[in-house]
Amino acid sequence: MALKPEPTAPFHSVQYALRVLETVLRHGGGVTDVQIARETGLPVAHLSSLLLMLRREGYVEQVADGAYVVGDSLVLLGSGLTRREALEAKLQETLTELRDSVGAAVYISRYIDGEVRITQFADGPRTPKVNEWVDFRSAAHASAVGKCLLTQLDQNGRRDHLSRHKIARLTSRTITSERILFSKLDSQPATVPVLDLQEYAVGTVCAAVPLTAGASVGCLALSLPIEHAHRLRAAADTLNRGAAPVVLSLAI
Repeated sequence: MALKPEPTAPFHSVQYALRVLETVLRHGGGVTDVQIARETGLPVAHLSSLLLMLRREGYVEQVADGAYVVGDSLVLLGSGLTRREALEAKLQETLTELRDSVGAAVYISRYIDGEVRITQFADGPRTPKVNEWVDFRSAAHASAVGKCLLTQLDQNGRRDHLSRHKIARLTSRTITSERILFSKLDSQPATVPVLDLQEYAVGTVCAAVPLTAGASVGCLALSLPIEHAHRLRAAADTLNRGAAPVVLSLAI
């Protein structure tokens, strides 16, 4: 039976909201406000303010074509997950999709308490992750991830890091001069991906783009076996143009 608004009865607003959510849940691929109004019996004018509230609280989301779909807050109600766990799960899903679209292993890295940390990654049989033969925390001077994070630190921050993790030659291409390293970091354009062309590991090339919000320092990176090095710049550009903004909204 269709519902009729009764503004003088506050509990009815909850009932209306539940009917709207039930309708959105029934239409997994999305449903328009017109269809919601038809199925719930709510006038569009009353429905608009209700949908606005549900969007603000994260219970529904509006996609590109204007349809409404289930939001993260509604998922959390039945999942038993905390918000942080739900965001991490959503980020992992996004990284997996990104891995498949660029054809490379992808990583989220952060600079936390003075250390380089890979917080999440997505790899696969055809997109193997980097073999961490030297701890990433000790290889910031050589890896794309590390160099990208160091570019976001000031001179004192960089020197502090290198005082704790001495520069070491990992391959014949590794920069072992602090002066040359800092010069390259300073000249790195903010809009251009940072590259690692076998500086960390022979047989692997990498690229990283910054994910910076406020004081938070992070990056999004990818790696490829050397036989796919010809795809590195195109994949890095894809990472930089389209993927980084999406991942940033989830990661920071």
